[in-house]
Amino acid sequence: MAAQTFSKGRGAQSSQASTRFNIAAREADGDWQDVHDCVDGPVEKLRTTVTVEHPKAILSFNASPDVPFDRSINAYRGCEHGCIYCFARPTHAFHDLSPGLDFETKLFAKPDAARLLRETLAKPSYRPAPIAMGTNTDPYQPIEADYRITRQVLETCLEVRHPVTITTKSDRVLQDLDLLAELARHNLTSVGISVTSLDARLSRLLEPRAASPAKRLAALGRLVDAGVPCHVSIAPVIPSITDCYIEGILAEAAKFGVSAATWIIVRLPHEVAPLFREWLQTHFPDRAGKVMATIQSIRGGRDNDPRFGMRMKPEGVWADLFRRRFAIAMRRHAMSRPEVKLDCTRFRRPSTDGQLSLL
Repeated sequence: MAAQTFSKGRGAQSSQASTRFNIAAREADGDWQDVHDCVDGPVEKLRTTVTVEHPKAILSFNASPDVPFDRSINAYRGCEHGCIYCFARPTHAFHDLSPGLDFETKLFAKPDAARLLRETLAKPSYRPAPIAMGTNTDPYQPIEADYRITRQVLETCLEVRHPVTITTKSDRVLQDLDLLAELARHNLTSVGISVTSLDARLSRLLEPRAASPAKRLAALGRLVDAGVPCHVSIAPVIPSITDCYIEGILAEAAKFGVSAATWIIVRLPHEVAPLFREWLQTHFPDRAGKVMATIQSIRGGRDNDPRFGMRMKPEGVWADLFRRRFAIAMRRHAMSRPEVKLDCTRFRRPSTDGQLSLL
Protein backbone atom coordinates (compact mmCIF):
# COMPACT_ATOMS: atom_id res chain seq x y z
CA MET A 1 0.00 0.00 0.00
CA ALA A 2 1.25 3.49 -0.83
CA ALA A 3 2.78 5.53 1.99
CA GLN A 4 0.54 8.17 3.54
CA THR A 5 1.24 11.63 2.17
CA PHE A 6 -0.31 15.02 2.63
CA SER A 7 -1.69 17.36 -0.01
CA LYS A 8 1.15 19.81 -0.53
CA GLY A 9 -0.09 23.34 -1.10
CA ARG A 10 -3.56 22.54 0.20
CA GLY A 11 -5.12 22.81 3.62
CA ALA A 12 -7.41 19.77 3.73
CA GLN A 13 -5.88 16.33 3.49
CA SER A 14 -8.83 14.54 1.89
CA SER A 15 -11.86 15.04 -0.33
CA GLN A 16 -14.38 12.77 1.35
CA ALA A 17 -17.92 13.96 0.67
CA SER A 18 -20.23 14.90 3.51
CA THR A 19 -22.95 12.48 4.61
CA ARG A 20 -24.90 15.16 6.48
CA PHE A 21 -27.37 15.46 3.57
CA ASN A 22 -27.55 11.72 2.82
CA ILE A 23 -24.80 11.92 0.20
CA ALA A 24 -22.81 8.74 -0.29
CA ALA A 25 -19.22 9.06 0.92
CA ARG A 26 -16.41 8.70 -1.62
CA GLU A 27 -13.04 7.27 -0.70
CA ALA A 28 -10.14 6.38 -3.01
CA ASP A 29 -9.18 2.69 -3.00
CA GLY A 30 -5.54 2.34 -1.93
CA ASP A 31 -4.80 -0.82 -3.96
CA TRP A 32 -6.27 0.71 -7.11
CA GLN A 33 -4.18 3.84 -6.53
CA ASP A 34 -0.99 1.74 -6.29
CA VAL A 35 -1.74 0.04 -9.64
CA HIS A 36 -2.61 3.39 -11.26
CA ASP A 37 0.69 4.90 -10.12
CA CYS A 38 2.68 1.96 -11.51
CA VAL A 39 0.94 1.92 -14.89
CA ASP A 40 0.10 5.57 -15.60
CA GLY A 41 2.44 7.40 -13.25
CA PRO A 42 1.54 9.71 -10.37
CA VAL A 43 -1.86 11.34 -10.36
CA GLU A 44 -1.87 14.77 -11.98
CA LYS A 45 -1.52 17.69 -9.56
CA LEU A 46 -4.83 18.87 -8.21
CA ARG A 47 -5.97 21.93 -10.17
CA THR A 48 -8.36 24.72 -9.30
CA THR A 49 -11.51 25.07 -11.38
CA VAL A 50 -14.03 27.92 -11.35
CA THR A 51 -17.71 27.59 -12.22
CA VAL A 52 -19.66 30.74 -13.05
CA GLU A 53 -22.79 30.99 -10.95
CA HIS A 54 -25.85 33.14 -11.71
CA PRO A 55 -27.85 33.59 -8.50
CA LYS A 56 -31.09 35.55 -8.43
CA ALA A 57 -29.93 37.72 -5.53
CA ILE A 58 -26.55 38.63 -4.04
CA LEU A 59 -27.34 40.28 -0.72
CA SER A 60 -27.85 37.83 2.16
CA PHE A 61 -29.60 38.92 5.35
CA ASN A 62 -29.25 37.39 8.82
CA ALA A 63 -30.62 37.92 12.32
CA SER A 64 -27.77 36.20 14.18
CA PRO A 65 -26.85 37.62 17.60
CA ASP A 66 -23.26 36.40 17.05
CA VAL A 67 -22.21 38.84 14.33
CA PRO A 68 -22.24 42.66 14.20
CA PHE A 69 -23.89 42.94 10.77
CA ASP A 70 -27.22 41.96 9.29
CA ARG A 71 -26.31 41.69 5.61
CA SER A 72 -23.42 40.40 3.55
CA ILE A 73 -22.17 39.64 0.06
CA ASN A 74 -20.17 36.57 -0.88
CA ALA A 75 -18.69 37.06 -4.32
CA TYR A 76 -17.36 33.50 -4.37
CA ARG A 77 -18.25 30.06 -3.05
CA GLY A 78 -15.30 28.01 -1.86
CA CYS A 79 -11.91 29.57 -1.21
CA GLU A 80 -8.52 28.78 -2.68
CA HIS A 81 -6.74 30.05 0.42
CA GLY A 82 -7.47 26.61 1.86
CA CYS A 83 -7.53 27.58 5.55
CA ILE A 84 -8.03 24.28 7.33
CA TYR A 85 -10.14 25.84 10.09
CA CYS A 86 -12.52 27.74 7.77
CA PHE A 87 -16.07 27.54 9.13
CA ALA A 88 -17.44 28.08 5.59
CA ARG A 89 -16.25 24.66 4.42
CA PRO A 90 -19.55 22.88 5.22
CA THR A 91 -21.37 25.05 2.64
CA HIS A 92 -19.83 22.94 -0.13
CA ALA A 93 -21.80 19.94 1.11
CA PHE A 94 -24.94 21.61 -0.27
CA HIS A 95 -23.45 21.14 -3.76
CA ASP A 96 -22.64 17.44 -3.27
CA LEU A 97 -18.99 18.48 -2.99
CA SER A 98 -16.40 17.78 -0.35
CA PRO A 99 -15.89 20.41 2.38
CA GLY A 100 -12.26 19.26 2.17
CA LEU A 101 -10.24 19.53 -1.03
CA ASP A 102 -13.28 20.35 -3.18
CA PHE A 103 -13.87 23.50 -1.12
CA GLU A 104 -10.36 24.67 -2.04
CA THR A 105 -10.28 23.57 -5.67
CA LYS A 106 -13.85 23.64 -7.03
CA LEU A 107 -14.79 27.29 -6.76
CA PHE A 108 -17.83 29.28 -7.85
CA ALA A 109 -17.77 32.92 -8.99
CA LYS A 110 -20.72 35.31 -9.19
CA PRO A 111 -19.89 37.89 -11.89
CA ASP A 112 -23.42 39.37 -11.75
CA ALA A 113 -22.89 40.51 -8.15
CA ALA A 114 -22.67 44.26 -8.82
CA ARG A 115 -25.74 44.24 -11.08
CA LEU A 116 -27.75 42.23 -8.56
CA LEU A 117 -26.67 44.55 -5.78
CA ARG A 118 -27.80 47.58 -7.76
CA GLU A 119 -31.21 45.97 -8.30
CA THR A 120 -31.59 45.38 -4.56
CA LEU A 121 -30.48 48.89 -3.62
CA ALA A 122 -32.94 50.37 -6.12
CA LYS A 123 -35.96 48.87 -4.38
CA PRO A 124 -38.06 51.52 -2.59
CA SER A 125 -38.27 49.28 0.48
CA TYR A 126 -34.48 48.96 0.88
CA ARG A 127 -32.91 50.65 3.90
CA PRO A 128 -29.11 51.02 4.02
CA ALA A 129 -26.84 49.42 6.62
CA PRO A 130 -23.21 48.30 6.26
CA ILE A 131 -22.68 45.38 3.90
CA ALA A 132 -20.07 42.89 5.10
CA MET A 133 -17.75 41.21 2.59
CA GLY A 134 -15.37 38.41 3.53
CA THR A 135 -17.39 36.99 6.37
CA ASN A 136 -17.77 33.61 4.65
CA THR A 137 -15.20 33.20 1.87
CA ASP A 138 -12.41 35.66 1.16
CA PRO A 139 -13.29 38.43 -1.34
CA TYR A 140 -9.59 38.73 -2.23
CA GLN A 141 -8.73 35.10 -2.83
CA PRO A 142 -6.51 34.51 -5.91
CA ILE A 143 -9.33 34.33 -8.50
CA GLU A 144 -10.35 37.91 -7.68
CA ALA A 145 -7.38 38.95 -9.84
CA ASP A 146 -9.27 37.57 -12.87
CA TYR A 147 -12.92 38.20 -12.00
CA ARG A 148 -12.67 41.53 -10.10
CA ILE A 149 -16.11 40.97 -8.60
CA THR A 150 -15.16 42.54 -5.28
CA ARG A 151 -13.88 45.63 -7.05
CA GLN A 152 -17.13 45.96 -9.01
CA VAL A 153 -19.14 45.76 -5.79
CA LEU A 154 -16.94 48.43 -4.19
CA GLU A 155 -17.40 50.64 -7.24
CA THR A 156 -21.17 50.32 -6.89
CA CYS A 157 -21.02 51.10 -3.17
CA LEU A 158 -18.92 54.18 -3.82
CA GLU A 159 -21.25 55.37 -6.58
CA VAL A 160 -24.36 55.12 -4.40
CA ARG A 161 -22.56 56.04 -1.17
CA HIS A 162 -23.39 52.76 0.57
CA PRO A 163 -21.25 51.61 3.55
CA VAL A 164 -19.30 48.36 3.13
CA THR A 165 -16.81 46.47 5.29
CA ILE A 166 -14.04 44.10 4.21
CA THR A 167 -12.49 41.12 6.01
CA THR A 168 -9.59 39.35 4.30
CA LYS A 169 -6.36 37.40 4.70
CA SER A 170 -4.84 38.83 1.53
CA ASP A 171 -2.71 41.83 0.67
CA ARG A 172 -4.60 41.85 -2.65
CA VAL A 173 -6.92 44.27 -0.88
CA LEU A 174 -4.34 46.92 -1.81
CA GLN A 175 -5.34 46.53 -5.47
CA ASP A 176 -8.49 48.42 -4.52
CA LEU A 177 -6.79 50.97 -2.29
CA ASP A 178 -7.98 53.79 -4.55
CA LEU A 179 -11.63 52.84 -3.99
CA LEU A 180 -11.18 52.10 -0.30
CA ALA A 181 -9.47 55.44 0.31
CA GLU A 182 -12.31 57.28 -1.42
CA LEU A 183 -14.93 55.28 0.49
CA ALA A 184 -13.07 56.07 3.71
CA ARG A 185 -13.11 59.78 2.84
CA HIS A 186 -16.91 59.57 2.99
CA ASN A 187 -16.85 57.38 6.13
CA LEU A 188 -18.19 54.42 4.17
CA THR A 189 -15.73 51.59 4.84
CA SER A 190 -13.46 49.78 7.26
CA VAL A 191 -11.11 46.84 6.67
CA GLY A 192 -10.07 43.98 8.91
CA ILE A 193 -7.08 41.81 8.00
CA SER A 194 -6.74 38.47 9.76
CA VAL A 195 -3.27 37.47 10.98
CA THR A 196 -3.05 34.12 12.75
CA SER A 197 0.70 33.79 13.38
CA LEU A 198 4.08 35.37 12.64
CA ASP A 199 5.55 32.12 11.32
CA ALA A 200 5.47 31.90 7.52
CA ARG A 201 5.98 28.13 7.58
CA LEU A 202 3.07 27.60 9.98
CA SER A 203 0.95 29.92 7.86
CA ARG A 204 1.64 27.79 4.79
CA LEU A 205 0.32 24.75 6.65
CA LEU A 206 -2.73 26.51 8.09
CA GLU A 207 -3.58 28.81 5.18
CA PRO A 208 -1.53 27.45 2.27
CA ARG A 209 -2.58 29.96 -0.40
CA ALA A 210 -3.16 33.05 1.71
CA ALA A 211 -0.65 35.90 1.89
CA SER A 212 2.22 35.54 4.32
CA PRO A 213 1.86 37.17 7.76
CA ALA A 214 4.46 39.78 6.83
CA LYS A 215 2.50 40.81 3.72
CA ARG A 216 -0.75 41.10 5.67
CA LEU A 217 0.86 43.31 8.31
CA ALA A 218 2.45 45.48 5.62
CA ALA A 219 -0.96 45.80 3.95
CA LEU A 220 -2.40 47.07 7.21
CA GLY A 221 0.34 49.72 7.25
CA ARG A 222 -0.58 50.82 3.74
CA LEU A 223 -4.23 51.11 4.72
CA VAL A 224 -3.31 53.21 7.75
CA ASP A 225 -1.19 55.51 5.58
CA ALA A 226 -4.09 55.90 3.13
CA GLY A 227 -6.50 56.90 5.89
CA VAL A 228 -8.61 53.74 5.66
CA PRO A 229 -10.01 52.65 9.06
CA CYS A 230 -8.60 49.19 9.69
CA HIS A 231 -7.86 46.67 12.40
CA VAL A 232 -5.90 43.46 12.84
CA SER A 233 -7.97 40.38 13.58
CA ILE A 234 -6.26 37.47 15.31
CA ALA A 235 -8.68 34.95 13.92
CA PRO A 236 -8.74 32.24 14.75
CA VAL A 237 -6.68 31.64 17.86
CA ILE A 238 -5.84 27.91 17.93
CA PRO A 239 -4.74 26.65 21.36
CA SER A 240 -1.20 25.22 21.43
CA ILE A 241 -0.76 26.07 17.71
CA THR A 242 -1.11 29.83 17.28
CA ASP A 243 -1.96 31.30 20.70
CA CYS A 244 1.74 31.92 21.37
CA TYR A 245 1.63 34.69 18.74
CA ILE A 246 -1.12 36.82 20.31
CA GLU A 247 1.25 39.35 21.89
CA GLY A 248 3.65 39.35 18.93
CA ILE A 249 0.94 40.02 16.34
CA LEU A 250 -0.37 43.00 18.29
CA ALA A 251 3.16 44.35 18.75
CA GLU A 252 3.92 44.09 15.02
CA ALA A 253 0.58 45.61 14.03
CA ALA A 254 1.21 48.53 16.37
CA LYS A 255 4.52 49.21 14.61
CA PHE A 256 2.52 49.78 11.41
CA GLY A 257 0.26 52.28 13.13
CA VAL A 258 -2.70 49.94 13.64
CA SER A 259 -4.67 51.05 16.69
CA ALA A 260 -7.52 48.51 16.79
CA ALA A 261 -7.66 44.73 17.12
CA THR A 262 -10.00 41.78 17.69
CA TRP A 263 -9.61 38.06 18.30
CA ILE A 264 -11.77 34.99 17.72
CA ILE A 265 -11.22 31.48 19.06
CA VAL A 266 -11.27 28.63 16.53
CA ARG A 267 -14.69 27.20 15.60
CA LEU A 268 -15.14 23.66 14.25
CA PRO A 269 -18.73 23.27 12.96
CA HIS A 270 -19.98 20.16 11.16
CA GLU A 271 -17.38 18.74 8.75
CA VAL A 272 -14.66 21.17 9.83
CA ALA A 273 -13.96 19.19 13.02
CA PRO A 274 -12.91 15.91 11.34
CA LEU A 275 -10.92 17.81 8.70
CA PHE A 276 -9.12 19.74 11.43
CA ARG A 277 -8.41 16.55 13.38
CA GLU A 278 -6.97 14.98 10.24
CA TRP A 279 -4.78 18.06 9.71
CA LEU A 280 -3.53 17.88 13.30
CA GLN A 281 -2.61 14.21 12.97
CA THR A 282 -0.72 14.99 9.75
CA HIS A 283 1.24 18.04 10.90
CA PHE A 284 1.17 18.07 14.72
CA PRO A 285 0.56 14.50 15.93
CA ASP A 286 2.57 15.20 19.09
CA ARG A 287 0.05 17.74 20.38
CA ALA A 288 -3.18 16.79 18.59
CA GLY A 289 -4.76 15.43 21.77
CA LYS A 290 -3.88 18.53 23.78
CA VAL A 291 -5.24 20.88 21.12
CA MET A 292 -8.59 19.13 20.88
CA ALA A 293 -8.90 18.75 24.66
CA THR A 294 -8.40 22.50 25.08
CA ILE A 295 -10.89 23.32 22.33
CA GLN A 296 -13.48 21.03 23.90
CA SER A 297 -12.88 22.60 27.32
CA ILE A 298 -13.96 26.01 25.94
CA ARG A 299 -16.91 24.57 23.98
CA GLY A 300 -18.74 22.77 26.76
CA GLY A 301 -17.04 19.42 26.13
CA ARG A 302 -17.77 19.40 22.40
CA ASP A 303 -15.76 20.22 19.28
CA ASN A 304 -18.14 23.11 18.62
CA ASP A 305 -20.93 24.98 20.39
CA PRO A 306 -23.60 25.78 17.76
CA ARG A 307 -25.97 27.69 20.04
CA PHE A 308 -26.96 31.19 18.93
CA GLY A 309 -25.41 33.70 21.26
CA MET A 310 -22.64 31.30 22.31
CA ARG A 311 -20.83 30.44 19.08
CA MET A 312 -18.46 33.39 19.48
CA LYS A 313 -18.24 33.27 23.28
CA PRO A 314 -15.75 30.65 24.49
CA GLU A 315 -16.01 29.68 28.14
CA GLY A 316 -13.72 28.23 30.79
CA VAL A 317 -10.25 28.86 32.16
CA TRP A 318 -8.49 28.71 28.79
CA ALA A 319 -10.87 31.25 27.25
CA ASP A 320 -10.38 33.53 30.26
CA LEU A 321 -6.61 33.22 29.91
CA PHE A 322 -6.71 34.20 26.22
CA ARG A 323 -8.95 37.18 27.03
CA ARG A 324 -6.58 38.42 29.72
CA ARG A 325 -3.53 38.03 27.49
CA PHE A 326 -5.25 39.89 24.66
CA ALA A 327 -6.41 42.70 26.97
CA ILE A 328 -2.96 43.15 28.53
CA ALA A 329 -1.27 43.27 25.12
CA MET A 330 -3.86 45.76 23.89
CA ARG A 331 -3.17 48.09 26.79
CA ARG A 332 0.57 47.74 26.29
CA HIS A 333 0.27 49.05 22.73
CA ALA A 334 -2.54 51.57 23.36
CA MET A 335 -4.91 49.63 21.12
CA SER A 336 -8.68 49.30 21.36
CA ARG A 337 -11.54 47.41 19.81
CA PRO A 338 -12.63 48.74 16.39
CA GLU A 339 -15.54 51.15 16.82
CA VAL A 340 -16.03 52.56 13.35
CA LYS A 341 -19.56 53.88 12.83
CA LEU A 342 -20.11 54.13 9.10
CA ASP A 343 -22.37 56.76 7.58
CA CYS A 344 -25.67 55.47 6.16
CA THR A 345 -27.12 58.92 5.57
CA ARG A 346 -25.25 59.52 2.30
CA PHE A 347 -27.00 56.69 0.47
CA ARG A 348 -28.31 57.65 -2.98
CA ARG A 349 -30.78 55.12 -4.31
CA PRO A 350 -29.93 54.01 -7.88
CA SER A 351 -32.36 53.09 -10.59
CA THR A 352 -32.16 49.74 -12.34
CA ASP A 353 -30.97 51.46 -15.54
CA GLY A 354 -27.80 52.58 -13.78
CA GLN A 355 -28.85 56.14 -13.05
CA LEU A 356 -28.91 57.66 -9.56
CA SER A 357 -32.13 59.00 -8.15
CA LEU A 358 -32.38 62.82 -8.01
CA LEU A 359 -34.41 62.59 -4.80
